[in-house]
Amino acid sequence: QMTLVESGGGLVQPGGSLRLSCAASGFTFSRYAMSWYRQAPGKERESVASITSAGGDTKYAESVKGRFTISRDNAKNTIYLQMNDLKPEDTGVYYCYPWGIVGPWGQGTQVTVSS
Repeated sequence: QMTLVESGGGLVQPGGSLRLSCAASGFTFSRYAMSWYRQAPGKERESVASITSAGGDTKYAESVKGRFTISRDNAKNTIYLQMNDLKPEDTGVYYCYPWGIVGPWGQGTQVTVSS
């Protein structure tokens, strides 16, 4: 069964940085594109960044472009999200999820940007 475990969240001041990790298991990780999503309080879950299976192409939501960087290590079945210049509107629970597979979401990792 697919398992996704997100980590690395926390409380950070505006302008600060965090690096999120997502460890995946239960499927052939290197064959699937992956995305990071976030869900802010009272809002729908939205995609913020995506990466192809080999890591050669990435896409970002306009709101995070230039500040966030998605990457992956297929040897470790892990994707990352480097988040710089964080803003209060980046607050939310962050999740990872593969493309093309239906399975349970992970528990997410809480990111709170506040002074």
